[in-house]
Amino acid sequence: MTLMFGLFTGVLFGVLLQRSRVLRFDKQLGALLLRDMTIVKFMFSAIVTAAVLIHLFVDLDLAALSVKATSIGAQGIGGLLFGVGWAMLGYCPGTSWGAFGEGRYDGLWGILGGWLGAALYAELYPAMKVSVLAWGDYGKLTWASLFGINHWIPVLVLAVGAIVLFRFFEKKGL
Repeated sequence: MTLMFGLFTGVLFGVLLQRSRVLRFDKQLGALLLRDMTIVKFMFSAIVTAAVLIHLFVDLDLAALSVKATSIGAQGIGGLLFGVGWAMLGYCPGTSWGAFGEGRYDGLWGILGGWLGAALYAELYPAMKVSVLAWGDYGKLTWASLFGINHWIPVLVLAVGAIVLFRFFEKKGL
């Protein structure tokens, strides 16, 4: 059941990516140049929706939250690699799959790059576990646990922040 739910939500997310046109190279380039915030609005909407639903499901005992550890080394280097790959290809890992699914074969480079990166990560994991992954390891943190507050407060702040950001983008015609 869990795998089928994951498959269903993944396909639904792909359909929404395609329908909102964020798989288009011009949208990707516009986001990188800060001229078109369609992708930012789409992703923030997805993040806020996911935050609300995950916390609702956890509160209803329909799901368990498994937080990954905060590691400055791992997330800093991973974020840098993600950004460089996105800038070089014009697609992030998810939109590479979507673009390839639409018949644009340049997305295949992102898919192959992702597989190569995963293979390299698996091969280098033993050495990285005691070095890069241990740099700045703060354990499993959430905003709620960090500040000792109810987990709905950060979700509310995120949602309000997204609405304010969307209004700003709309005023600027982004």
